[in-house]
Order: sequence, then structure tokens, then C-alpha cells
Amino acid sequence: MRQSSGIGVLDKAVGVLRAVAAEPCGLSELCERTGMPRATAHRLAVGLEVHGLLHRGADGRWRPGPTLAELASGHGDPLLEAAASVLPRLRDLTGASVQLYRRDGIHRICVAAAEPASGLRDTVPVGTRLPMSAGSGAKVLAAWSDPATQRAVLAEAIFTERVLLDVRRRGWAQSVAERESGVASVSAPVHDGAGNVVAAVSVSGPIDRIGRRPGARWATDLLAAAEALHQRLKSG
Repeated sequence: MRQSSGIGVLDKAVGVLRAVAAEPCGLSELCERTGMPRATAHRLAVGLEVHGLLHRGADGRWRPGPTLAELASGHGDPLLEAAASVLPRLRDLTGASVQLYRRDGIHRICVAAAEPASGLRDTVPVGTRLPMSAGSGAKVLAAWSDPATQRAVLAEAIFTERVLLDVRRRGWAQSVAERESGVASVSAPVHDGAGNVVAAVSVSGPIDRIGRRPGARWATDLLAAAEALHQRLKSG
């Protein structure tokens, strides 16, 4: 019988980790093993996934994530460590909302964010899971994805393969009222030390404030932030 800490959400989260550690599983199997309602099991698994404690593969099954090994070895997630210093500077420079997205299959997850203290903003909470069918961050992650992932994304996306080719050529993407009415954004790829695209950094906000050409306004600053993230990952 498992011990209880008296902290319900913590005990449930540990229960999810134990269930996945026993054998990779999808949501239905996770519910069976933990006895949790689907909504609860899904919320906890996604939250653990955001922090790297779980990882969901292309088959949709959760497995123990890289953060467990990082914690055991005393090393944190270098991307999130880099974002902690780079994202606030980009937020202060633009006065807009800033997000960092990682791809998970044909979805993207907000893994870090920096919001302005006041004024109009486009709040995307850390842990938010979005489809790759719309938005500048989706275009960036799709543009540098493998061919199979690109095909799967394009089957549902409002953008085309030609758009992704333009994104790769230009080095950044923008969107206006794609993901959400009244919101515009611009995004750039983040490369790791080996040159692989591992994330997309984005600046977003209400169209009324940032206009319908956010790329013309902030692409240079955004690319500089993406390069700063790359240099930190490279040196780490």
C-alpha cells in the first residue's frame, strides 16, 4: 500500500509517475492503473510532461521524462534555464507577451513565458497545449519538423507547405488572428548546440497594439533572442 503525504495533488502526481514507470501508457491505461477520472489523470500527466517528468512519444503513450534523470544527476533543463534570463529581456524590450514552445507530436506546449506587468497582453499559461494547425509558433515548429510530421500537421493546418518554405527561407513566421481572433504574433526557431531546432520563441499580443505586421516590428529583436538562447545552449 502506498504511503500518503496528506497532500492530495502530490500523492496523485506521484501515482501517475509510478503508473507510467511501470510501463508506458496512454490516457485510458493511466486511468485504469491509478483509478483517477480522465480529466484528473490527463491534467496531471500533461503538467508532469511540461516539466519533463513525463514524455509522450509519437504513439501517444507517456514514459518517464528527461527531468527525472536531470534531477538525479543534478543538472536542470538547459533550455528552460536559458529562457529564464532571455525571455524577460525580450518582454521588456517589446513590452509584449513572450512564450517558448516545444513540439510534442503534432501539438506544441508552452514551456516558458514572460508577461508584461501591465497593459494589454496575450497570456498563454505555461503548460498550455495547442494544436499545430495555426499560429506563428506552429509554423516555425512545423517548418523544421521531419517530413512525416509536416504532412500530419499540414493535413489540419490553415497554412500551406509553401508558407513553411517561406518561413524556412526568411527565418521567422508571423500570424494575424490565426490561433485566436484579435491576436497577432511573430516567432523564430531556437537551435540547440548541434544546430537542431528544439523550440520556437514567440512575441504576441492584441492586434490593436502590435499591428498586422508584427514581423516587420519585432523580427530583428526576436532573432537576437533566439540566437541568445542558442548560444546559451551551445555553451552549456
